[in-house]
Amino acid sequence: MFRHVVLFTWAEEATGEQRARVAEELGRLPAAIPEIRAYTLGADAGVSPGNHQFAIVADFDGVDDFLAYRDHPLHQAVIAEHIKPIVASRAAVQFEV
Repeated sequence: MFRHVVLFTWAEEATGEQRARVAEELGRLPAAIPEIRAYTLGADAGVSPGNHQFAIVADFDGVDDFLAYRDHPLHQAVIAEHIKPIVASRAAVQFEV
């Protein structure tokens, strides 16, 4: 299995509505991209200071399936239309599980 983890910190001017829309749009991807095996996302619980504010953990059968997700037009549209306008920082890692 191949895992993709992404962490976001939102720009100060990002509204609650914009943040919720990111989660909503990303949440639609598993139904549209069959290569996704598992997909978990959510806002930080606010327990520890200094954390990123939002996380995605996505699992795939292998690298090729991850690449299909990464490059999928719907995924790219969510990034361009909903994430990039409000993101302050992003961290990501991919690894074999």
